Amino acid sequence: MTTLDSTDLRGIQQMAEELGITQRTIRFYEDKGLIEPQRAGTTRVYTRREFARMQLILRGKSLGFSLRDIGDFLDLYDHDPAHIEQTHLLATRVSDRIAELEVQQSAIVQTLAELRLIERQALDRIRQVEG
Repeated sequence: MTTLDSTDLRGIQQMAEELGITQRTIRFYEDKGLIEPQRAGTTRVYTRREFARMQLILRGKSLGFSLRDIGDFLDLYDHDPAHIEQTHLLATRVSDRIAELEVQQSAIVQTLAELRLIERQALDRIRQVEG
């Protein structure tokens, strides 16, 4: 195991502040097994590795990936030093996510068109009645 100096370590409050999230969010991902802080007594101590993992988790969530997908990416990152397997999985999951979003986009465009039509019809009816 490598020796860490104090600049490599963060407490939960510092970690939360630097990431712009709550301590509860960090504990949530810890409970899910996605990060594993070290302990100094009862205090959680986070290394650069855990900080980087949290950044990846948050990025994955913002892109709409599930916790399972994110966990798979993180597991492969640890087990595949060249990151080839991870990159293949990432490309596949990103392609799937793009397809999902394109379906959603199409549905949104259709829903907006229907809502605009209903709005126009309602406004036309109001104008006719108030005439």
